[in-house]
Amino acid sequence: MNAADPGLAAFVAAAPQPQRAALRLLLALARRPRGKAVLRTLAPAAQVAEGLTAMGHFEDPAVAVKLGWDADAIASRGRALRRAEGRL
Repeated sequence: MNAADPGLAAFVAAAPQPQRAALRLLLALARRPRGKAVLRTLAPAAQVAEGLTAMGHFEDPAVAVKLGWDADAIASRGRALRRAEGRL
């Protein structure tokens, strides 16, 4: 597991034991060129591995903003809405 992906590590750690081992294996394979080649022979496994590695990037603020998730802007809109509704 990559220490740079704390959210992904927490996601994998929350899985039940059989799935946790499988997720760790998929991530290990997906991070290596030869592992990716092996995964390509099993399309469903490759799709899961690709999705997992993509999840690791979502915590990067620059990536999140490009995907339409700007946490600061969302929090600001929420505060403005609560103020406008008198729910401060």
